[in-house]
Amino acid sequence: MKVLVWICRIAVGLLFIFSGLIKANDPLGFSYKLQEYFVVFHMTFLDGFALIAAIMLCAVEMLLGFALLIGTRINTVAWGLLLLIIFFAFLTFYSAAFKVVQTCGCFGDAIPLTPWQSFSKDLILLVLVLVVFQQRRDIKPLFKKRTEDTLLILAIVFSFGVGLYTYNFLPVLDFLPYKVGANLPQEMVTPPGAKPDEFELTYNLKNKATKATKVMTDKEYLKTGIWKDANWEVVGNPESRLVKKGFTPKIPDLVIQDAQGNNYTKELLGNPFYNLVIVAYDLRHTDEDAVNRINALALNLTENYNVRTVFLTSASATDATAFAKKHHLVSEIYYADGVPLKSMVRANPGVMLMKEGTVIGKWHYHTLPKYDYFVEHYFRKQP
Repeated sequence: MKVLVWICRIAVGLLFIFSGLIKANDPLGFSYKLQEYFVVFHMTFLDGFALIAAIMLCAVEMLLGFALLIGTRINTVAWGLLLLIIFFAFLTFYSAAFKVVQTCGCFGDAIPLTPWQSFSKDLILLVLVLVVFQQRRDIKPLFKKRTEDTLLILAIVFSFGVGLYTYNFLPVLDFLPYKVGANLPQEMVTPPGAKPDEFELTYNLKNKATKATKVMTDKEYLKTGIWKDANWEVVGNPESRLVKKGFTPKIPDLVIQDAQGNNYTKELLGNPFYNLVIVAYDLRHTDEDAVNRINALALNLTENYNVRTVFLTSASATDATAFAKKHHLVSEIYYADGVPLKSMVRANPGVMLMKEGTVIGKWHYHTLPKYDYFVEHYFRKQP
């Protein structure tokens, strides 16, 4: 039993630390996932607290995992682990059963899991946690009280510090398709011969004469020839079900347009020269002082090195025009959906330096380099 408890203790502790740490690497992305759940449960009034909840939840996961490993405050830790894993299991089961949130975000964008995979993982974890919970009175601390308290304080600082750091200075590890070094046009291409998603249609049939009903798939519908019988009619719209997942490009949803709806995606991403892309997906909550600093940088780069600067937003053309006039923006303004813009840079605003469709650099507005840095590292090296 002692060996079993140690195995469960190490497995649960390490997995909770890993899960919390990988999500804390991108707390803004995790907050978007929480907002999806808020929509499902009609709790959108909590959207404003999603980021705080994301950072706290990641920290709690790491702290519970660490505390379990060193055996401190074991009764509180065991109860915390049990309640948390039951909560996670409920969410993943609800997502899988009702097909509402298709990726749970358990391990962020590093290891995307389907809802059923997430639920299976939570069930295994629940069994391990139950073993720990049942034997919690036999788990002894590894260190003396003073050492425990010191380690716990350090763990608290680290757990919250990771989330606060990555929120203010971008993720340490970027698992998104817009990471530095990625060629965006290539990430959007479906290779020749790649199989698309395979769907199955289900028809609800009713016999006009006998009032009998049948449910048939599209293959059965054609194979049986029932469609030739005028007595049978299709009732309602056929239901579509995904049977087999096909190839999906890493960037399936990026479309860049001007105010008139003209598509500029290929032109902007295929630019063979350096271009500065400023991303401010939500102009209502963007940092306006940062926009002014970025605008000054864009003006200098445009005047001195003829750099094309582009301002991407998901705002309406009316709001974007008013915003541009207020801040005297020198960049060309284009529009895209908020989902890909949120993935481009985890900042509002954020900046990307691109060349030939490849992301050369990416910065949070807190860490945006000065004009001299760009000149020294990029433009003086040009032939």
